[in-house]
Amino acid sequence: MSDSASALWYVAPHRAEIRPAAAPAPAAGELRVRALTSGISRGTESLIWSGRVPDSERERMRGPHQEGDFPFPVKYGYQMVGVVEDGPAELAGRTVFCLHPHQTRFTIPASEALPVPDTVPPARAVLAANMETALNACWDAAPRPGDRIAVVGGGVVGCLVAWLCGRMPGTAVTLIDIDPGRAAVATALGIACADPDHAPAGCDLVFHASASAAGLSTAIGCAGFEATVVELSWYGEAPVAVPLGGAFHSQRLTILGSQVGSVAPARRPRWPYRRRLELALSLLADERLDALLSGETPFASLPAALPALLDRPGALCHRVTYP
Repeated sequence: MSDSASALWYVAPHRAEIRPAAAPAPAAGELRVRALTSGISRGTESLIWSGRVPDSERERMRGPHQEGDFPFPVKYGYQMVGVVEDGPAELAGRTVFCLHPHQTRFTIPASEALPVPDTVPPARAVLAANMETALNACWDAAPRPGDRIAVVGGGVVGCLVAWLCGRMPGTAVTLIDIDPGRAAVATALGIACADPDHAPAGCDLVFHASASAAGLSTAIGCAGFEATVVELSWYGEAPVAVPLGGAFHSQRLTILGSQVGSVAPARRPRWPYRRRLELALSLLADERLDALLSGETPFASLPAALPALLDRPGALCHRVTYP
């Protein structure tokens, strides 16, 4: 079995290339994985693609098995599904999810590979890291049955948050986005959709995931008295205007930052990373979530395709496929 492999590297602003990589025979406690499909995280990878990772966040932004340093050149990615082709007998031939850059074949510790449930196809399993982020956002926000909830920003994480909240008894969830095409996605997920001009007011809870100042203003406008706005967007180095005038103080609103690097305090003692990701994978058994998969590109074509993929508005989870 060959030890050779290929990996995607971001090498300069708006430029990527495929470089040789190694996939050595696994040692004890390791396994070798042949990639089936990986997901492009449009929000994070567009910041990397354009060289906009802030100096202060370059260490915190490092992904598992990343090579190189920000801004460039850097091998990056974190949504990988593959099949175990060499390793412990109990995992041989299994489809697994792991955090790894876009690469055709690689060797990792066996503890980092999570078997994908038989009820979840590999294409949908690439959403596992996004689902974990959405889970943590819900844990931070603590939605309750009957809540009126708005989710501003219909990217993958925003849609997953809306879908999770919509499964609670009695909740009324509205996904808010400027893209008219999100209405079809919301319908597939079983939730309501509106544009910002028709966003609901007086909500018990609001999530913001549009990564825009306009979206944050809409989210604050949706919040009812003493409600919380959960901020899920990461803006990189871009400054953001927060509209704290108007009714912000009289409404006694709270803005809460949520991100997956630190788990909600109420869950932190009992929910290590592996348990969270196992739950995220199991939740992906719903075929309605296929609405969040917006296309695929062969790995060999990825450098040429990235400009359109990362700059294209309206894209959800675009997958990379491997030979």
